[in-house]
Amino acid sequence: MSNMPASHDPASIVQRQLDAYNARDLDALMATYAEDVEHFEFPSTLVAKGTADVRARLSIRLQEPDLHARLLGRTVMGNLVIDHEIVTRNFPEGLGTIEMIAMYEVSGDRIGRGWFKFGEKRMGAPA
Repeated sequence: MSNMPASHDPASIVQRQLDAYNARDLDALMATYAEDVEHFEFPSTLVAKGTADVRARLSIRLQEPDLHARLLGRTVMGNLVIDHEIVTRNFPEGLGTIEMIAMYEVSGDRIGRGWFKFGEKRMGAPA
């Protein structure tokens, strides 16, 4: 068990991020990220650096009417939080889902870095 206050616990911070994502609340979502946040497509392709880049990417994603990330499992080790999710998306070719592993490095009370590994895209409504 961590001796950090719940608001600074890495799992709580990542949960706030996930809740804001599912609520499509861009301001609440951005409040979970450090100013110098970096997002990577796993393992090392930088896709966004800094809150302006992340905000621009997420503002487009959050416009999807069916967007929802369903948490399948979470592992926490120190300041690393690894989520396994099924994400419902509105892809250009239609409604579908994609499996994803998201790994977040939490520094203080914010997410400093995130790595995202995508699985197979499946078309159709989620099961």
